[in-house]
Amino acid sequence: MSKTLTLPTYFISHGGGPWPWMAEQLQGTYGQLAASLQAMPGQLGVTPKAVLVISGHWEESEFTVMASPRPPMIYDYYGFPPHTYQIQYPAPGAPDLAERVRQLIEGAGFAARLDTQRGFDHGTFTPLAVIYPNADVPVLELSMRVGYDPQQHIALGRALAPLRDEGVLILGSGLSYHNLRQFGPAARAPSAAFDQWLQQTLVASSPQERIERLLNWEAAPAARAAHPREDHLLPLMVAVGAAADEPGRCVYHQDDFFGGITVSSHMFGA
Repeated sequence: MSKTLTLPTYFISHGGGPWPWMAEQLQGTYGQLAASLQAMPGQLGVTPKAVLVISGHWEESEFTVMASPRPPMIYDYYGFPPHTYQIQYPAPGAPDLAERVRQLIEGAGFAARLDTQRGFDHGTFTPLAVIYPNADVPVLELSMRVGYDPQQHIALGRALAPLRDEGVLILGSGLSYHNLRQFGPAARAPSAAFDQWLQQTLVASSPQERIERLLNWEAAPAARAAHPREDHLLPLMVAVGAAADEPGRCVYHQDDFFGGITVSSHMFGA
């Protein structure tokens, strides 16, 4: 009997708004990020049974799992061209898997519930439209929990780890630098400083040190300059928690994003 393939986990920088639908306006700004997302199916080597996304755009008072069989769209961005409010990413949901996720979370001692109305926000449909453009892989989202407790989100990842042996891709979707008030050239120094710490933490540290550093992420250089609110960093905690003691590697790195921002994405596990 062949051994079940254990899927890796990812933390990706998902970019801004509906960028895949604005190629002409953005003139290559997203070329490197797009290439990294397009490479993911090849890195996996198999098509997942489903993708479970922890998006930086959804938080609830308790962990909440999308359970719609046909998730609608949420256009959670402002000031973009009219056509970007007509986007459809018609991937099916996964209600049965949603119940499995809820049970795993409750088994770890956390309250959890299902949401049959929640739709795809752009932290999900934007990257997945590049990774799986045919929208033929089932997708469901899992919320963060208000309060942004790193330890709780790492523990959430640990609870979800069995899904990796069940063909489910766990995808943390955020941004390694997310300070919308300090973008462009002004972000060069703080984003580079925080990213250097992130690389040391995720790639060069032992598994135990990796967890300790993430639990104390606010002590990192330029931490609060990079993340005034950590909504786009917390999905990383879930991806790392689900990866247990497995190594991490950088799968996307760019130091001139929007004129000077350093951003990165990471994969954990083989």
